[in-house]
Amino acid sequence: MTAAGLYEQIRKKKSFLCVGLDTDIEKIPQHILKTASPVLEFNKRIIDATHDLTIAYKPNLAFYEARGAAGWNDLKQTVAYVRSIDPDIFLIADAKRGDIGNTAAMYAKAFFEEMDFDAVTLSPYMGKDSITPFLEYDGKWVVVLGLTSNPGAEDFQFLTIGSGEARLFEAVLHQGSGWGNPDQVMFVVGATRADLIRGIRNIVPAHFLLVPGIGAQGGSLREVVDAGITDQCGLIVNASRSILYAGQDEGFGKAAREASTALQQEMARYLP
Repeated sequence: MTAAGLYEQIRKKKSFLCVGLDTDIEKIPQHILKTASPVLEFNKRIIDATHDLTIAYKPNLAFYEARGAAGWNDLKQTVAYVRSIDPDIFLIADAKRGDIGNTAAMYAKAFFEEMDFDAVTLSPYMGKDSITPFLEYDGKWVVVLGLTSNPGAEDFQFLTIGSGEARLFEAVLHQGSGWGNPDQVMFVVGATRADLIRGIRNIVPAHFLLVPGIGAQGGSLREVVDAGITDQCGLIVNASRSILYAGQDEGFGKAAREASTALQQEMARYLP
């Protein structure tokens, strides 16, 4: 999918919402735990309730890897289910991988050939050669960690480098934008860093930003939009816990839909 194709989905649905499928088996409603594959069944019901309101789903792989082979099977079947419901939905593997070239090539094969994801989140710490194997796949994306919202971001991302005029996250954005064009590369920027997004837009004016942190983490959708929206939207805003666990009984799907609808309707007002 190209950036233009992604924007077409945004226009069609009047939404730039991404639902994070960070499914924690300990938080699944009790009646779902009685099914043969609780995580898969939970994901299916969330997808059924939200697929017309969202342009993307983003499974966090840690929640699946922690359960071994059963978790991987749930993940693969979740991806297949999304494809069967709406093949145009953008699927992001939130894997945060980053390793030397030959290892990166195996990760790329896993996510783009075996798992049929459209994009994967990557750590840029090891540099360009850890990213380029993913860029060899036509129509696939890398989502480079740019500026994260966790407290530990202060440890490294804000260090000044070179002559002291640039911070490390700014150097990542400058370098990363040269690794691939805006049809291949987007950047993670946390919603809790909305005050910095305007400056980030000066560095990457045409690239999509994947913005986690709306909802449970306290980020403001309005502040993110004011600072980062472009004439092609340029934003994919993720919400996870505030949608997945909006309800805890048999009506959890309806609650998830209501939470998603509220975000989608707000997004529709902001779209150019």
